[in-house]
Amino acid sequence: MGDRRVTGAAALMAITATAGLAWSISETHRFRIRSEHLPVLPVGATPLKLLHLSDLHMTPHQGDKKAWVAQLADWKPDLVVATGDFLAHRASVPVALDALSSLLDIPGLFVLGSNDYYAPRPANPASYFRGPSQLAAGREPLPWGDLVAGLTAAGWLDLDNRRAELKLNNLRLDTRGVDDPHIDLDDYSAVAGMFDDTAALRLGVTHAPYRRVLDALSGDGADLILAGHTHGGQLRLPGYGALVTNCDVPRNMARGLHRYQGVTGGATWLQVSAGLGQSPYAPVRFACPPEAVLLTLVGRDYSDELTLG
Repeated sequence: MGDRRVTGAAALMAITATAGLAWSISETHRFRIRSEHLPVLPVGATPLKLLHLSDLHMTPHQGDKKAWVAQLADWKPDLVVATGDFLAHRASVPVALDALSSLLDIPGLFVLGSNDYYAPRPANPASYFRGPSQLAAGREPLPWGDLVAGLTAAGWLDLDNRRAELKLNNLRLDTRGVDDPHIDLDDYSAVAGMFDDTAALRLGVTHAPYRRVLDALSGDGADLILAGHTHGGQLRLPGYGALVTNCDVPRNMARGLHRYQGVTGGATWLQVSAGLGQSPYAPVRFACPPEAVLLTLVGRDYSDELTLG
């Protein structure tokens, strides 16, 4: 009788594990729009629709993701901000640009991530519990210059260690970004200094939400910071959340909209996207569907209660 119970328990565990794996693979295709309203504009300002994309990790033959991204133009955003990791393969540049083609006529801002510079490699998942991943020697360089050329030719602004000002809906935006902090390409000194306090929106952009960058942006007066990189944890436990973030941002900020308190005492809104893709060597998600985020920025007199992630 005891052997039968052990055998039955083992079979049940195997079935559960198989079902969990099947769901985790299928969840990578369950793309969703997450919508938020954020009162950061001047009182009475015309709302501004900002589409936040991150971590596409495009590879050839991802037809469903490509089609889903293409239809995002139907939401008619006023601004698109992409926070890096467009690529995951040496042949991904034309695929990524094609996926984004319907959005490239819309004003856009972007920064790059480590996977735009280097092709992914297999990694031990347990290593993420020891801290942020390291850039392994010998990773294949990717044609990131072609990606930047395609995006900038369409009019999108490269914010990798750069500042830019733009005007949308009669609102002036003061924006700045850094290259990927995850591989130490960030140079905040190139963009440092207080944001223009007369701008309607002071926006910071980074691929990976490392606290040194969040603190600097917050201290200089950013209203809102956009980031990706974490994949929302990629594997989340219901009631617990992300297991890891692959950076030093707190686990509870691995996905969603949060109020970030900087070391200087300043506070800013932090929006972290769970992203639309994952490494081809880890094609799973659990309780963390791939997402694009539609932020409707409204005046500070907006009265609806915010639900923070």
